[in-house]
Amino acid sequence: MGRAGNFPLTRRLYYPTMTAMNSDRPVYLRLRDTIAAMILDGRVRDGDALPSVRSLAADFGANPLTVAKAYQTFQEEGLVTVKRGVGMFVAPGAAERLRASEREDFLKRRWPAIVTHMRRLGLDSAELVERSLA
Repeated sequence: MGRAGNFPLTRRLYYPTMTAMNSDRPVYLRLRDTIAAMILDGRVRDGDALPSVRSLAADFGANPLTVAKAYQTFQEEGLVTVKRGVGMFVAPGAAERLRASEREDFLKRRWPAIVTHMRRLGLDSAELVERSLA
């Protein structure tokens, strides 16, 4: 089994499943969500190597160009650094910056639709919180 940084490269053992994500989203965004989850969950930390484009593509049966596009989004946001000939690494402070941007996205873009759906179904937020804690 291959390794990058200090984690195994098998989707079954390590990567969050992409099937749980919205299949209407482009593959590169679903891959980005998977990588973001790895960072947010602390499975890869500041300074850790990320899987190579080829190994991640092989693990998910994706085109390497699609994986490269997902990684490019992290580069543009300054969440990963590239060491030529060595690989990509999680940038210092990436988890905190990613968490802040994901929170903002959730509250502005996703939460309003969730609240609307809850109201349509007559769901009470206190009941949902109680159920989630049970």
